[in-house]
Amino acid sequence: METAELRRAYADLLAEVDGGSFGPPPPGELTAPEVLVHLAANDELLTEATEAVLAGSPWAYYDGQSTLRPQVDAMLPHDGGLPELAARLRATSERLCALVDRLGPEAETPVDSHLREGFELHIEESLPWGRMLDIHGRIHLPAHLEQLRAMRIDVR
Repeated sequence: METAELRRAYADLLAEVDGGSFGPPPPGELTAPEVLVHLAANDELLTEATEAVLAGSPWAYYDGQSTLRPQVDAMLPHDGGLPELAARLRATSERLCALVDRLGPEAETPVDSHLREGFELHIEESLPWGRMLDIHGRIHLPAHLEQLRAMRIDVR
């Protein structure tokens, strides 16, 4: 499986974070720090599943814990800001991409996948693992990029 698109999606998102300040989100949506915490936690889940696929072990991918408000709030650090959270996301995304680079034919391994992001993205089925990673790179990350862009404060 090719990771260029996945790496590009992370690079675009992290460039937006590096670009500056964010205001509050619309009611009920995640703040910029919460988006980064959610994505880093999700990367860790994707990494665990990818490691299992590479090891030939059965696995289920369930994104529920990293998307629920109490879990996201509990994962927020009490100190540090966006630069530290961006550094964490850079580390988790790089680790994931390095594993994805190794997938090869294992990308076709079916994995029971559960992903729910609001009303826009809802998956509850067995998918080839490469397809789930493709959804993450082409839909999930860009959706959060748009969320961040909507919170951008123009400080000129």
